[in-house]
Amino acid sequence: MAISNQDLRKAGLKVTLPRIKILELLENSRQHHLSAEDIYKTLLEQGEDVGLATVYRVLTQFEAAGIIQRHHFENSHSVFEIMQEDHHDHIVCHNCSKVVEFINDVIEHQQHEVAEQHGFTLTGHSLNLYGYCDAAECQEALRKK
Repeated sequence: MAISNQDLRKAGLKVTLPRIKILELLENSRQHHLSAEDIYKTLLEQGEDVGLATVYRVLTQFEAAGIIQRHHFENSHSVFEIMQEDHHDHIVCHNCSKVVEFINDVIEHQQHEVAEQHGFTLTGHSLNLYGYCDAAECQEALRKK
């Protein structure tokens, strides 16, 4: 879902070069979950003159406007992703912090059943699973545990 300049204006944000650059990075990154530091380093590599404080400020503004979502995964800094229409959950590697998004209808159904059993109407949830991915260095870290 590409966010346009008009979407920024509707959110009450001026269209500035830093905002556009940060938005482009979040939209076009192969890695869907980026930290403020990841964004800052990439902007520096691209020759952009944007400070780390500006990156944090823009991310906070985007989050408040509902453009992005912040996640706090164990053993890592906050990471950000473009707000998506469809709900998804995450599995995170303890070693390399790789994040994989997944959707599982059985898990979704079970969560609603559990909520109903306890007298709740579910309005949302966050499910993060943790483990070690199949990368060789991560499997080695698991063996050493």
